[in-house]
Amino acid sequence: MNAKLDPIVRAIPDRRLSVAPMMNHTDRHFRMLLRIISRRTLLYTEMIPAGALLHRDGARRLEHDAAEHPVGIQLGGSDPGALARCAQLAESAGFDEVNLNVGCPSDRVQEARFGACLMAEPELVADCVAAMAAVVAIPVTVKSRIGIDDRDSYEHLADFVSRVSAAGCRTFIVHARKAWLKGVSPRGNRQLPPLQYPVVYRLKRDFPHLEIVINGGIASLDDAAVHLRHIDGVMIGRAACSNPYLLHGADARIFGDAAPAGTRVEVLRRYADYAERQLARGAGMQHLARHVAGLFQGQPRARAFRRRLAEYTCRSGAGPACLHRALELVTAA
Repeated sequence: MNAKLDPIVRAIPDRRLSVAPMMNHTDRHFRMLLRIISRRTLLYTEMIPAGALLHRDGARRLEHDAAEHPVGIQLGGSDPGALARCAQLAESAGFDEVNLNVGCPSDRVQEARFGACLMAEPELVADCVAAMAAVVAIPVTVKSRIGIDDRDSYEHLADFVSRVSAAGCRTFIVHARKAWLKGVSPRGNRQLPPLQYPVVYRLKRDFPHLEIVINGGIASLDDAAVHLRHIDGVMIGRAACSNPYLLHGADARIFGDAAPAGTRVEVLRRYADYAERQLARGAGMQHLARHVAGLFQGQPRARAFRRRLAEYTCRSGAGPACLHRALELVTAA
């Protein structure tokens, strides 16, 4: 592998709070919505398979708005050379971090030999990390589970972290559940194996020189504050999809930034302006609007807002006006 040339120097992402990479959720439009709500929370792309990035419309997959930063890219793969080329593309495109998925348990991902099944091959993961770290200046990080199948002891996890960190990984994002590789769906793997937060806390105690970020079942900033007493960072997952406004206040509470986020109404109006620009570039209104469905979760008339949003955005020629019309329901006296 050729040595890296003219490295791109960027600020190291602050990982005290981040939103997880999630397929069919964390696309560029959802990331922009979250960025309107929080300026400081670290965001990630959906997982992008290395082969797709190298061979199938890679430029589109790398596209993101400058306003999204800080933003990392998550890659799926197990070929060190291919991942290294992807990491270079990601760095050149402006991403602040490259994250390797070692946590997805889906059958399709396993068939391609990446995701959670790689926890059984720590040396291969180490080779992948080393290959990427050799050619980019941005951080290379790993997102994993606490274990898989019968390889679920703390000793297995510690051995995995020890080997991979020796290859150049200094940040581990750990979903505090094991994964069953057979017989349990991806959804089941997010719910059935019990959460074991103390395992991740122990990892931080045993590897104090590493940055340890915890993921799994974290539903609020209150939850995040509790975890931050024990580890370096917190990654929120699907709770941010169903209720994106839960990030409101994160800049002040987690990062000490006094700048307040806007109200829900202000957030929606700013997102409508963004949607208008994206429609001009060919984006679909339904796809843009689905991300704001949970913006008023827990508020009066939130259900009516979602219903009207669905009703208007599916119509031919729908535009940003449908967001404003849905908004009328929650702003009416």
